Amino acid sequence: MSGSGVNAGVITDIGYACKRVQKYFSLCHAVFLESNYCDEMLRNGSYPLHLQQRISGDEGHLSNTQALELFQYYKSPDLQLLVLSHLSKNNNSHQVVEQLFAPHAGFTSVQIASRYKAGPVHTLYATATPVLNKKKRSTDKTKQQLSLF
Repeated sequence: MSGSGVNAGVITDIGYACKRVQKYFSLCHAVFLESNYCDEMLRNGSYPLHLQQRISGDEGHLSNTQALELFQYYKSPDLQLLVLSHLSKNNNSHQVVEQLFAPHAGFTSVQIASRYKAGPVHTLYATATPVLNKKKRSTDKTKQQLSLF
């Protein structure tokens, strides 16, 4: 979704990040991104093998590692907010996800969505496209905004 020059994405239940997902992710100022399972917790958990394979397959969910790779390699320099979501109750934890993403956050606010309550409202800003003045070149530094809730 886009508005006021700000692009926001919702990426969940995709199994893997194909080229198209990578492209659109790289254009976002904010992303609600699935980080469903920890590979080790899924492998060593109580789920039967066929369910583990469905979850981790190309038509399943994104693992913490897959979500982190998408974030590390395809994030826009303008990415302001990453909300990690759809964490498995049995095969993931806030602590595991936070420890994995925190060292890589940089200037991006990385938050973990709760399964039990609504998150805060976020207002995002995008710098307006440079405007050329007939007399001299100048850049319009005004900011556009979009609120997400």
